[in-house]
Amino acid sequence: MFNGINTSASALTSQRLRMDVVSSNMANADSTRGRLVDGEWQPYRRKMVVMEPNNTFKNHLDRARNEKAGSGVKVSRIVEDQTPFKQVFQPEHPDADDAGFVQLPNVDPLKEVVDMMSATRSYEANVTALDAHKNMLLKALEIGR
Repeated sequence: MFNGINTSASALTSQRLRMDVVSSNMANADSTRGRLVDGEWQPYRRKMVVMEPNNTFKNHLDRARNEKAGSGVKVSRIVEDQTPFKQVFQPEHPDADDAGFVQLPNVDPLKEVVDMMSATRSYEANVTALDAHKNMLLKALEIGR
């Protein structure tokens, strides 16, 4: 009875985490000291959310018995983007190397804006689906009156 609500809730949670990761990427777009590795500072590395369906053996069995239509999504992991860092010539920067180059994070603000808009639209679509499911349940309760 509440499978639709559970499915929408899992999607809302996943999209919210995706928006949080995009916000973190945007906040650290200029961080040259993201992580200390072997005594050397490395720039912040862009993070991405990987989602996958909630496919457990129980879900497959329930689906086979036609008791449960869907099981939603979950965030399986957060991965770091392995694209190279940007190199900018700024000899006056405190993190510049001997040649005067500074490594900047591999965060592209345009990509982050597109990813944020996609997450926002997905969130809104899931809110709409959740609201429609709630209204159907309320209408079903009115039948019994």
